[in-house]
Amino acid sequence: MIERFITQTHFNSTEDYREHLHFKIPENFNFAYDVMDEWAREKPDKLAMIWTHENGDCRRFTFGDFKVYTDRTAAYFQSLGIGRGDKVMLILKRHYHFWFSILALHKLGAIAIPATHMLTTQDIVYRNNRAGIKAIVCVGDEYVLSQVAASKAGSPTLKYMISVGPIVPEGFHDFEKEWVNVPPFRRPEIANTNDDTMIIYFTSGTSGEPKMVAHNFLYALGHLTTGVFWHNLTEDSIHLTVADTGWGKAVWGKLYGQWFAGAVVFVFEHEKFTAPKILRMIEKYHITSFCAPPTVYRFMIRENLKEYDLSSLRYACTAGEALNAAVYDKFYSMTGLELHEGFGQTETTLTLGTMPWMKPKPGSMGMPNPQYDIDLVRSDGSSCEDGEKGEIVIRTTGGSPIGLFKGYYRDEKLTQSVWHDGVYHTGDVAWRDEDGYYWFVGRVDDVIKSSGYRIGPFEVESALMTHPAVVECAITGVPDEIRGNVVKATVVLGKEWKAKAGPELIKELQNHVKHTTAPYKYPRIIEFVDELPKTISGKIRRVAIRERNKENASGKPGDSKPQDSKKG
Repeated sequence: MIERFITQTHFNSTEDYREHLHFKIPENFNFAYDVMDEWAREKPDKLAMIWTHENGDCRRFTFGDFKVYTDRTAAYFQSLGIGRGDKVMLILKRHYHFWFSILALHKLGAIAIPATHMLTTQDIVYRNNRAGIKAIVCVGDEYVLSQVAASKAGSPTLKYMISVGPIVPEGFHDFEKEWVNVPPFRRPEIANTNDDTMIIYFTSGTSGEPKMVAHNFLYALGHLTTGVFWHNLTEDSIHLTVADTGWGKAVWGKLYGQWFAGAVVFVFEHEKFTAPKILRMIEKYHITSFCAPPTVYRFMIRENLKEYDLSSLRYACTAGEALNAAVYDKFYSMTGLELHEGFGQTETTLTLGTMPWMKPKPGSMGMPNPQYDIDLVRSDGSSCEDGEKGEIVIRTTGGSPIGLFKGYYRDEKLTQSVWHDGVYHTGDVAWRDEDGYYWFVGRVDDVIKSSGYRIGPFEVESALMTHPAVVECAITGVPDEIRGNVVKATVVLGKEWKAKAGPELIKELQNHVKHTTAPYKYPRIIEFVDELPKTISGKIRRVAIRERNKENASGKPGDSKPQDSKKG
């Protein structure tokens, strides 16, 4: 399959990959037709998905099944008048109807807008009106249905609310009942061009209102390298990525790249994550390849992994946030598996990665994916030297690379603010070592300037995470009259350490950082909290911590005073 889309299908070194990765771009590429339907034609009985539910349900779908179900779903959408360019929101958790629906929308040339099931009515109204959403397909969950129903009054463009069951309230179409009797699917003569918008993601809003990231139909092709090379998948692989379908990580790990490789996508539908649940799935279904954000690994290494048979697992990756070397080392010591870290954004596919032929460096994101022209630049736009911190950018003077977003939908000003003069600015700061490996520092806005030093939050977080007391932490800057800013650590302690929270533990953590990394980086303020503020996608909202820091400094009634140890 993949030889249809790239000129060389196997690589054995970074140099080989960098020199010989070249895409063959079809006219009017459509993943649903050109990949999924082709698998169905060539190998209709090959297993494509194992779908499981925490209640014990399990369904297996072949590529032939996907052809039947996606055609039927597309026909159903056609019966409602949904076609090319129409926007359809998908709030489907990890239900298999997510995959039927998104592929059906691709077949119609419609625009899929995945969304998390945790959205409130206000969130949904905002998205409906910003994007001009015509239909919402959602799970038959009481909370989701109630929020979608309540959004209707404030959403003039919303014509159809569709429930896949089992609950179908008044005002909703019954997907399971109605899709059975629709006329046969009529494939559009031209479903799309390569530059048509295929999918829009609302960002998680770590630093403001969610942005609408629009990708064209070549975005799916851009993920070939994600699944085939970074995830190291083949037709014999069974791959599990831990991600909710409302976020971009789902199509990174549960859709495009995996099915370019012809692998089996494993899906586990569950309400609340626990490490033992995931480990039991790996054991029971003989998962061979696994990808999850570092948070998942942090919880996994706190389990006794000897209690689980993980012998089927051959490969492990991580992305979504920076990986602390301490987590890498612990996971490796417990499993013998190296973690292959990758980096990208909602606006991109995999831009940096530790590929199978590379020796991972714990805590490094790896090297540039050659489908992008990556550079590190100073604030004046000049390129950084090795060892120098700079912003990760993608140069686009030679044309927009496969996988890079079209822009922020309906917001040309915002697009221009990050993509201008032939350069897309990621807003992420890193440094490059002498071997060409990149190391994450933090977001441009998160870097702390203290006493003339530029301190990346991740550097301090990595040091703190090596202390056994720390489960999670976030580093922010607090204004200081003398130093400009000082480093503050907001820390979640392990349950066995909570009783020790106080000045002695603060001093111990400060000294630990001083001995683990450069002493000037140590947190002069430490606050212990029960949990960190996060987006609904699970990312730490440092902006919320900074806002709380300001409120605490103002001395408003009800503010909690941080544990402070500025001396020392």
